[in-house]
Amino acid sequence: MASLRDLGLSEYEARAYRSLLNIGPTTAKELSRASDVPMGRIYDVLNSIEQYNLVRSQTASRPKKYVAVEPATALDRLLDDKKRELDEKAEQYESIVDDLAAELDAAEPVEEQFWTASVGPEETIDLLLERLTAADQDIVMVAADPAPRMDIRTVGDEVLAHLEDALDRGVSVDVLMTRELVASLSENVGQRYQKTLQQREDFAVRTSDDVTGSFNIIDSVEVCIQVPNPLASQEVFGMIDLKDPEFAADVHEEFYPTWERATPLEF
Repeated sequence: MASLRDLGLSEYEARAYRSLLNIGPTTAKELSRASDVPMGRIYDVLNSIEQYNLVRSQTASRPKKYVAVEPATALDRLLDDKKRELDEKAEQYESIVDDLAAELDAAEPVEEQFWTASVGPEETIDLLLERLTAADQDIVMVAADPAPRMDIRTVGDEVLAHLEDALDRGVSVDVLMTRELVASLSENVGQRYQKTLQQREDFAVRTSDDVTGSFNIIDSVEVCIQVPNPLASQEVFGMIDLKDPEFAADVHEEFYPTWERATPLEF
């Protein structure tokens, strides 16, 4: 069950506030007795929840009296405090990531073959986005018709966002896709293409009816090949990521003639 402790109050603070709601304006001594908060702690507890703006005090009375702020207002204040804490934490983590990004330099790439694979639509997209993020020089993306089990509109937005980030890093991007896939993309993708990408010299999109599979070439040394389900060809089975400069060169050689024949995309 939800409790005031979930919003940051201690056990004693939660008891004191609940008791104030039940008994109305009261002194610290009476509140200690009603809430089972030790008398030696009650003033610290009251000062604490007063700082949370959960109680109001009547300083002119002797002894001093306290009254609880209405629950709706009190809970909103606790929620606002938590949101501020989360925002501060997020800024702190972002700063840590920026510092570590500059500190953690990757070793020089090893010139040997390496491959990995993912299975399932979500895992396939995760691997694809990861490899797009890793690109330093160039990306070639070849995309066939969308698979029914993939939310192509959402995926298209995510992929485009990663391609935009890559362009900002100085990576050139060539995208070859079918017209059917273009029609499946969200309106947002088309608008972003027209407004921010179409004029960039390092970004190009073309369409071709000869595209029957989906793969990506990263930095001319790595190939990500989408694998269709052998028992249901219109579904995504997984993705194979192979780092092999010679194989990547062979794939690019096969890609280039189709790219030359393809039609530049105009939304």
